Amino acid sequence: MLKTPLADPIELVNGGVSIDGRPILRGIDLTVTSGEFVALMGANGSGKSTLVRALTGLRELTAGSLSLFGTPLGRFTDWQRVGFVPQRTEAATGVPASVWEVVAAGRLPHRRLLRPLSRADRRAIDEALDVVGLSDQARMGVSTLSGGQQQRALIARALAGAPDLFFLDEPAAGVDLPNQQVLADTLQVLSQRGATIVLVAHELGPVAPLIDRAVVMRDGRKAYDGAPLADHEVHAPGFGESHSHHHVVAHQHDHAPHVSGPFEGGPR
Repeated sequence: MLKTPLADPIELVNGGVSIDGRPILRGIDLTVTSGEFVALMGANGSGKSTLVRALTGLRELTAGSLSLFGTPLGRFTDWQRVGFVPQRTEAATGVPASVWEVVAAGRLPHRRLLRPLSRADRRAIDEALDVVGLSDQARMGVSTLSGGQQQRALIARALAGAPDLFFLDEPAAGVDLPNQQVLADTLQVLSQRGATIVLVAHELGPVAPLIDRAVVMRDGRKAYDGAPLADHEVHAPGFGESHSHHHVVAHQHDHAPHVSGPFEGGPR
């Protein structure tokens, strides 16, 4: 069951990220309220995936401040409230794991070390598999699935943890239309349950009707933050010049300590 947060799930103020001294993100202000479904969009290389990694603690902020559920990132420990679905890779590269075992990994934040799965854990795993339509493939090796099915297994893994806040980094990239529709149906279920969702996407496809708000990145800055946009509007030549609501350069270079989140090292 989703908890009722007392503060906004995400509050980023003047966020910046530099890699090897080169600014990647600059002057990003972003607040996401409880229950919002936000699409983080932009061209390849615009900074949207770097931003979502900064929001999950996977990429160090070199400027600004970030709070999750009202707690500064450096003090945030309640990672079971956060689910992260990375860009599609092999769901279990080199690991002979079943779909069920991959999804079961999503329950790790809820369990004591070396304790067996509880009935509640098993119910959560089975429900997550059902939501993404993989119940019949639960005992299959995850490496035998199609790319779209592997992505759905990763979504189920995040879903099994019953987080309040979901980050999905281009889950539909390279996925065929039927699997994109299953993804949209899954996200609709999560949204109806009151989850807060941040979806990184180059194009929205079947997910478009679910979006509450679009945030568009351009050259490492936030070029637009407002009502949902059609894919062709986001990628139109010159976008961000005439639509720029937030186009601020961050000049400060304070260095925040890196905080390792529970998502280091890719899929668990």
